[in-house]
Amino acid sequence: MWPGGCRWLPVLLQGYLNLGRLTSARTWGSCWGPMAETFSIGAEAASGLRAPVQQNGDAGGDARGERTSGSPKPVDAGVEPPQEVGKQTPVSEEQAPVAPSGPGKRKKRRDATRERVVPPPKKRRAGVSFSDEHFAETSYYFEGGLRKVRPYYFDFRTYCKGRWVGHSLLHVFSTEFRAQPLAYYEAAVREGRLHLNEEPVQDLSIVLKDNDFLRNRVHRHEPPVTAEPVRLLAENEDVVVVDKPSSIPVHPCGRFRHNTVIFILGKEHQLKELHPLHRLDRLTSGVLMFAKTAAVSERIHEQVRDRQLEKEYVCRVEGEFPAEEVTCKEPILVVSYKVGVCRVDARGKPCETVFQRLSYNGHSSVVRCRPLTGRTHQIRVHLQFLGHPILNDPIYNSVAWGPSRGRGGHIPKTDEELLRDLVAEHQAKQSLDVLDLCEGDLSPGLIGSTAPSSELGKDHLGELAASAQKMDGAVEAAPQVLDTMALAPEKATETDVVNQEIDPLCEECRLVRQDPLPQDLVMFLHALRYKGPGFEYFSPMPAWAQDDWQED
Repeated sequence: MWPGGCRWLPVLLQGYLNLGRLTSARTWGSCWGPMAETFSIGAEAASGLRAPVQQNGDAGGDARGERTSGSPKPVDAGVEPPQEVGKQTPVSEEQAPVAPSGPGKRKKRRDATRERVVPPPKKRRAGVSFSDEHFAETSYYFEGGLRKVRPYYFDFRTYCKGRWVGHSLLHVFSTEFRAQPLAYYEAAVREGRLHLNEEPVQDLSIVLKDNDFLRNRVHRHEPPVTAEPVRLLAENEDVVVVDKPSSIPVHPCGRFRHNTVIFILGKEHQLKELHPLHRLDRLTSGVLMFAKTAAVSERIHEQVRDRQLEKEYVCRVEGEFPAEEVTCKEPILVVSYKVGVCRVDARGKPCETVFQRLSYNGHSSVVRCRPLTGRTHQIRVHLQFLGHPILNDPIYNSVAWGPSRGRGGHIPKTDEELLRDLVAEHQAKQSLDVLDLCEGDLSPGLIGSTAPSSELGKDHLGELAASAQKMDGAVEAAPQVLDTMALAPEKATETDVVNQEIDPLCEECRLVRQDPLPQDLVMFLHALRYKGPGFEYFSPMPAWAQDDWQED
């Protein structure tokens, strides 16, 4: 009996070995997806071009699909492999089997059509914060009471938007990215700075397809902010609380990246992966809270939704504010999200702010503000409506609102005229950053289409004309410089190549901008107190709110 049974032993052993190989292959194939998700994409929402979160196909599809031949490989650890979770990576593209895509579906062969193949979109890892790699992009230096950022190279990344599909890159750059002349983008192509699906763009006439991935390397300049430090008010295992100076944005936005509270805390205090619990306008100073974990962030945001938090501000306003408590419940409407301007309007959202005067020096008043709702620019808009705008508010205390400056909601012009006049005023002062704008953001409807309203005055019109002439000269000179550089790149000095602060293609490098005065970066609005269940944080009263403060 046993001698006969031994003849089956090799067969059984071979069967177990085959089963082990099959199990191992399936195990490693299923593990690749989760392993791929550990890569960080490195493209933040702080940039002007944001890559949307997209799925890599149907989870219920064929698990034997292969990677498309010719798909670009990741250039660094910041980009995930373009494949679906749970799919097995072939040893080589030549050995990859051609699997049917499903019943009733025919897979288009690339060789048969010679069409440009677009790789599947790459997943982004949710919750990834800024890391040491981002903080090391550049450094700060301090000059004339200002914190400045040394110019640096930065990759803007985005997936092709639906409205771009079927249009050429030339069309997209000429209609949506007007911050640079077309000569710049042509020179950038010659220098290899534009990439489509991680392949250098050879011709701007290439037509975009759905899920195309664009990467544009630019030389980035950031506006200066105040040199006042970001002071820590409190820190524990749950939260970080700081005293934010005026002029510094909370997180990357527009032209600001390193000159933001998030980056300053990461670079100078080694505080990373923070979750903002509330926001303050760039020009507003005071108490600012961050959660250290997503769980703490969700808990406090739940308290915000339940109206369990109390916020208290202090400001200095025009004129003699009433001595008694004043409650303003006027609804607020957003005039423009792009420019960042609001006004009182019956069609707006309900708002409520309680005001109490603290002092009056004969010219201006210090007022305590308690917003019971959280609308954009709520305190500033309500004070303007009451006829007591913040003393140095560059938006709501502007002559662009008319003779009464918006008191009682009286604005003798259309929204379009108001926006045009505000932009014209700050363009003349070279202070478009106040409106979170740059020259490239200005549409024809905001500049040059019609003359500014008479309320701006002759002085403002003169400043505007001089500024426009200066900008026109810079723009006209740009194509000539770019063409010269492209024809004779060997003339670029070695210092310029090594030093990333100077770039031969960068128009900003050729402009000389006047630095703002430190006092021009301060608005007299300060977040004084933030209170919730189990916590309460204060910041010191600013100098301009003191009784002995003297106006210039």
